[in-house]
Amino acid sequence: MAVKTIYLTRHAFRGSYTLNASTGEYHTNSPSPTNIPNDPPLAAYGIQQSRELATALAKLDPSIDFIYSSPFYRCLQTIEPAVQTLSGIVTVRVDNGIGEFYGPAPFHHPLPASLRLLSTEFFPSLRIDPSYTPSLVPSPSGETIAQLHDRVAYALNHIIASVDAESEGRDTAILICTHAATLIAIGRCLTGRMPEHVSEEDFLAPCAGVTEFVRRGGEVKEGAEKDPNASEAQQLEWRSGKGIQGPWDCIMNGNCDHLAGGAERSWHFSGEETFGDAESGPSELRAKSEETEWGEGDDFAKGNMAAQLSSMWQVPRPTAFTNSVSRLHAPGANLEQLTLREEKVCNGLGYQGFLRRLVYFGAR
Repeated sequence: MAVKTIYLTRHAFRGSYTLNASTGEYHTNSPSPTNIPNDPPLAAYGIQQSRELATALAKLDPSIDFIYSSPFYRCLQTIEPAVQTLSGIVTVRVDNGIGEFYGPAPFHHPLPASLRLLSTEFFPSLRIDPSYTPSLVPSPSGETIAQLHDRVAYALNHIIASVDAESEGRDTAILICTHAATLIAIGRCLTGRMPEHVSEEDFLAPCAGVTEFVRRGGEVKEGAEKDPNASEAQQLEWRSGKGIQGPWDCIMNGNCDHLAGGAERSWHFSGEETFGDAESGPSELRAKSEETEWGEGDDFAKGNMAAQLSSMWQVPRPTAFTNSVSRLHAPGANLEQLTLREEKVCNGLGYQGFLRRLVYFGAR
């Protein structure tokens, strides 16, 4: 046994943002330091909630050893007081696999800021583990609810297996800070219970609440046969009570006793979230070490990135972006050659995901 306890929390009360589904444009009245419109910071009320959450997390037994967070600003901002309260005892890791859920769309949802910006510019006090490799990077085109659950199962399997290997048999507790839809999916993947109707309110997801799972022991055994047409995420058998690397029992569900305002902004699924004319059929999850998100590898090898980009974003390419792509695509180039100023410019223009994938998927 290694990971014995998993705590879940949803980010605290955030600023709002809106989406024009016909154009794919996001807008927020709470500008984020990352300059990404669907990445607002916490509201003042949420900052207070994060402090109340930190006090509660410091009292948990068993105590937290590892914190895994979504890369969105509001999640890292939520755990910041807790990390300070825990006096640097915990290891903080960022994983896109437990990031936000967006429905299928004919446009690309903006991606969160890069790990480098998050760790050096926005949250240096968190001392985010730079050696950790995220489980996967979800498609910017969105996903169905079924794909969300498969994505979460894959990410959980990666996280739990990683900590199991590091713990050397010692009982360990981890905290996952994520978003409402993802939190609900995590609960289902751990317990192995997928309700008949996805809208069932099985796992509660109020802002800054705390949910706790305890591992019964044993790992899920893979089935004797595998579907060669299914992604690795779809191969993981967690339903029918098996759970990911479990099963797990939920012994605390969305507790908010530590919050002065109690449980607020709870959320549940209400059907597929599809935008425009997006197809909602199955698509492969992209494990970043396996294949490129943006096209065939030969296109990258031939240097046809401009054509790849034009097919994705029908907008002019800014000089800062084209210069950055040219330098990153040169032999031996890496993300460190992209200046923070260039990266910030690309963030604001929605290009940061493409730049990250030049490195993530070995296209340099």
